[in-house]
Amino acid sequence: MNQRERISLFIITKNEESKIAKCILSARPLVNEIIVVDSASNDNTVKICKELGALVYVHAFNGFTKQKNFALSKVTNPWALSLDADEELTPELIAEIRQVLQQPDADGYELGRINDFLGKRMQHGGLKKEYILRLVRTKKAAFTGGLVHEKLVVQGPVRRLKHPFIHHSYDDIETYFEKFNKYTTLAARTMFENGKRFHLVRVLLTIPFEFFRRYILKAGFLDGLRGFVWAAFSSFYVFVKYIKLWYLWKRNS
Repeated sequence: MNQRERISLFIITKNEESKIAKCILSARPLVNEIIVVDSASNDNTVKICKELGALVYVHAFNGFTKQKNFALSKVTNPWALSLDADEELTPELIAEIRQVLQQPDADGYELGRINDFLGKRMQHGGLKKEYILRLVRTKKAAFTGGLVHEKLVVQGPVRRLKHPFIHHSYDDIETYFEKFNKYTTLAARTMFENGKRFHLVRVLLTIPFEFFRRYILKAGFLDGLRGFVWAAFSSFYVFVKYIKLWYLWKRNS
């Protein structure tokens, strides 16, 4: 791989000792620089990353957008690949990226992501293969958004690659609710900071629709019990997010 094709992997972490090695090892055949920005893990995440050759920066977490932009700013190669700690590349995708970057025809590439939930591949309910911008020209890219639901954008044309990567989203229910609590808090803070108000009627209408959308419209019922659980959890996410928003207004009134 010549200089113009060199790729850096960048990841943000917080207590990811059970997954981070699989993520890094899956990308090592492709990248020659690994950037990890850790927000004060109290497990072995940092140690594992350093042992696998990553450059580790400890940086206080102030939302996903700022944290990922900080990680991107540490990249020194022309191309940057963004992964989360619970994601991994496949050999087929690595081969495709190598081939494409020999003569790149875009400044960013969307990669297909397939999702596992509670140890099984999901095909419906909004978890089927989705395309996300993850491979970008470093100097033309940045993250936008708030504390949560950040989005990677690039100045220039974007193309889509064929082969997917794998997202081991939630291996167990305990992990789901650890992230659930964090994400609902950040989502509520974002809405509060944007001046969004709590409306009980809207919440009462949104919760059943969210379940109906994932379980019926997106055919989550075809994924069996896991499809039902995912639809139910997603509806509960909406409920908790808005209750936290209500509490923020109550506490700050």
